[in-house]
Amino acid sequence: MITQPQAMATPTPDPDEGRRRIQTARLLAYRDDGPLTHALAPRLGQGLPPVPATLAALLAIVAVTAAGLLQSGPILLLPVAIALVLILPTAPRDHLGRFDWLTPPLLRGTEFLAMIAIGLAAGAPKWLLFVLVYVVGYHTYDTVYRTRQSIWPPAWVFHAGLGWELRLLIIGVGAALDIVTPVLAVLTAYLFVLFAVESVTSWVRLDKASAQAGADAEQDLEASPEDALEQATGEAEKG
Repeated sequence: MITQPQAMATPTPDPDEGRRRIQTARLLAYRDDGPLTHALAPRLGQGLPPVPATLAALLAIVAVTAAGLLQSGPILLLPVAIALVLILPTAPRDHLGRFDWLTPPLLRGTEFLAMIAIGLAAGAPKWLLFVLVYVVGYHTYDTVYRTRQSIWPPAWVFHAGLGWELRLLIIGVGAALDIVTPVLAVLTAYLFVLFAVESVTSWVRLDKASAQAGADAEQDLEASPEDALEQATGEAEKG
């Protein structure tokens, strides 16, 4: 007996899957993880819950700073160690929890606090710390603004920007070696050029593409019905 083959049932797509995927991608972009985190994340298993771990790191650095433990020497690496030990293992998580949207602001606050605490304890110029915080803050704002318009920054800029972990590690090592001011100056200049040039270039390219699309649309509207019919006929013949 020959039976008619049954059509295989296709699974119904989950309407929330796309939203969750975009939410995860955005939060991971807002984290601004660098090459060190991306290299170690696959080896960290499921990782730590991002919000509790990041909040614990922030409070621990606040306590260390308030207790006056940050003096000159290797002790200045303590805030960096706290951030790396507690925050880096949160990278493998999918960031789909109800409160996981708090992770990026908590992480950025931890990074800024550690930068300022280490820099001030090492005698770095306050204006230089302000400029560094501004540059990193601008990069964060630019990333948020772009992704909300579905314009994703290229992956290479996050690696070239070193990520929060390598930025803190470089500052901590510079402070421990008593060369924090030149280290901050070079790091700030490098990040400023990188983020500014990449951002301006991307927005100019986008403006040109938008202007070209607008010009093409305006040209189509201004075309006579006869010209439009002739153009459509020519394209059909070519096809």
